Amino acid sequence: MDADKESSTATLMLRVTLPFAAGYFLSYLYRTVNAVLAPEIGRTIALDASDIGLMTGVYFITFAAAQLPLGLLLDRFGPRRVEAILLIFAAAGALAFSLADGVPTLVVGRALVGFGVSSCLMAALKANVQFFPSARLPLMNGVILGSGGLGAVAATVPVQMALTLTDWRGVYAGVAVLTVMAAGSIWLVVPERSSSAAPSSLGMQIADILQIFRHAGFWRVAPASMLSMGSFMAIQGLWAGPWLRDICGMSPSQSAQGLTVMAAAMALGYLSVGAMADWFERRGVPPITLGAAGMSIHGLALAAMALGWSGAPLALAALYGFTGASSSINYAVLTRRFPIQVSGRVNTSLNLLMFLVAFSTQWGLGFILGLWDKVDGRWPPQAWTVAFGIPVAGTVIALLWLFPACRRDERP
Repeated sequence: MDADKESSTATLMLRVTLPFAAGYFLSYLYRTVNAVLAPEIGRTIALDASDIGLMTGVYFITFAAAQLPLGLLLDRFGPRRVEAILLIFAAAGALAFSLADGVPTLVVGRALVGFGVSSCLMAALKANVQFFPSARLPLMNGVILGSGGLGAVAATVPVQMALTLTDWRGVYAGVAVLTVMAAGSIWLVVPERSSSAAPSSLGMQIADILQIFRHAGFWRVAPASMLSMGSFMAIQGLWAGPWLRDICGMSPSQSAQGLTVMAAAMALGYLSVGAMADWFERRGVPPITLGAAGMSIHGLALAAMALGWSGAPLALAALYGFTGASSSINYAVLTRRFPIQVSGRVNTSLNLLMFLVAFSTQWGLGFILGLWDKVDGRWPPQAWTVAFGIPVAGTVIALLWLFPACRRDERP
């Protein structure tokens, strides 16, 4: 019987977890690939810093816009159909991006990509709940989150190597093909499983979302999560590479190596943060305290980058990447504050805010850097100090707002 159960679990991993993990892998690849490709795109199409920020950051705004209706779609149509269809939009966006000859088409292409991959994490987590027992969920969810980290790794040195064989257009066209393949595998391989619960009506969905946004406990935790994770996604996904170039004097291949270290550390952080939270909580340290500590260290790492510290750039990249995962604890922290039936909408509401911050930060950093003239193709240190100093200041204020909640149980 045990052997049958193990065989069943292995089959479900192949038919459910791995197809959805492939989708989330591509989602993170899309999110971060422009950190390597932006200089190459800029050599083909004239772009200033603000254009680069908008071109890359619009991914976050369309991703965020899809979050609120996403929960209803997943409840009504299931994760298999929703993600497979949305991934076709992502593939179309990647293809349009690869054919672009100006900023408007680049922006439209990235917007379609962001919309198309908007369900990759939430659909995967919902599928895990549908197919696996609760005791298996931490492992299955860890596989999904870790696959995203691997996607971020793939967007660094592997993409840099691919540029020796093709150009940025070829990279995007190739990823478009992979996206169609991922959509096909989810549609054809993942079993269909209907929810036993009645789907929420649109009116109920909106009412639940309004309840979440009116909840004081949500706004005690959300700002730190928004600013920590939002700025991390913006910087790790685009501006970390130019920072390594300008402040640390790295070549493109060396910058790609630094981004690989950052992404690998982030993947390790995602894989270990749940286990760390469980270990600390069994010893009396609530998850909200661990999350606050991790976000504080993350803010210190960004402050070091803002101040131009370049003594050990790879170590700093690893620290910034690993602690960047710490705010993910707050998904669990927030769901404890609400009834279980709205837990999915709590997560998508937090996702919405995180991605809005990521978009505004990614575009805003480009605008700020563009206020300085480049010297020998690089922005001066003071430009980076101001640009990175703003999210550092915002994170500090948000953490000061969060800290009182760390002195008590996070349940209301």
